[in-house]
Amino acid sequence: MGKVSLKGVIDMHVHSNPDIRHRAYDDFELMEAGIRVGARAIVIKTHQGTTVDRAYLCNRHNELVHQGDNDFTMFGSVTMNRQMGGINPAAVESGLKLGAKVIWLPTQSARNNLEKMNADTSAAVDVIRDGKVVPELKSVFQLVKDFDVVLGTGHISPDECYRVVEAAKDAGVKKIVITHPEWWMVGMSLESQVRMVKDYGVILEHCFAQPMGGGKYKSNMQMNLEAIEACGYRNVMVSTDGGQVENPYWEIALEQYMQYLSDHGVSDEELHYMTHDIQVWLLGLDK
Repeated sequence: MGKVSLKGVIDMHVHSNPDIRHRAYDDFELMEAGIRVGARAIVIKTHQGTTVDRAYLCNRHNELVHQGDNDFTMFGSVTMNRQMGGINPAAVESGLKLGAKVIWLPTQSARNNLEKMNADTSAAVDVIRDGKVVPELKSVFQLVKDFDVVLGTGHISPDECYRVVEAAKDAGVKKIVITHPEWWMVGMSLESQVRMVKDYGVILEHCFAQPMGGGKYKSNMQMNLEAIEACGYRNVMVSTDGGQVENPYWEIALEQYMQYLSDHGVSDEELHYMTHDIQVWLLGLDK
């Protein structure tokens, strides 16, 4: 296959500075990288809470400096970790009114994350209690539905994913993304991913690489290719989860990822769908 193009690509999971963990790019540098390669949009994520104000400033900067010579947009998100008050409908509503496009369930505060890290779980943000989703989550589902945005599953366990997704679907949530199911922190088997797609029609977000400890990262590309083959390209979204200083810069990582898929039999149409079309639908953009 030929060389892939990043023109019009959308990445819905990128980390940038400011962050407690130092990232390779700050928000403006990431925006400039997106503009440079012709990307359509990026959703910036932080484990510390919200990026909606940061996205606004990026877009305003783009408007003032580039004066309309590109169609790039930065979007913000809300992550329901302890810093945001956990499962906090008021914080979610505020973020949505300010333009958030993704609401993530707990990541670093998730019980599953803390257990996997052998950390204290006394301050875990739970999504399931006594076998049912916590009451506050039902209010979040209603907000996600009303604003027609994305619910991302964060770092909760596969068992919690099933329960949460079923409850969210019952509440009318249409846009559900299983966050990097291949990462050991989530640890969803390929068979379970197939089942999630079959039973609930979710989108599986498969990312560039995963941390293995000690500042080392493992390529996910072969695993992602297997997921595309097993689950179908229409239910797999290509994201980087980029921004780590140990990994290539965001645009290099994304190009490597897309090129690998292209070189291993993924058609141009399929690749476009996983890097453009799914995201356009999730973000509510015009094609």
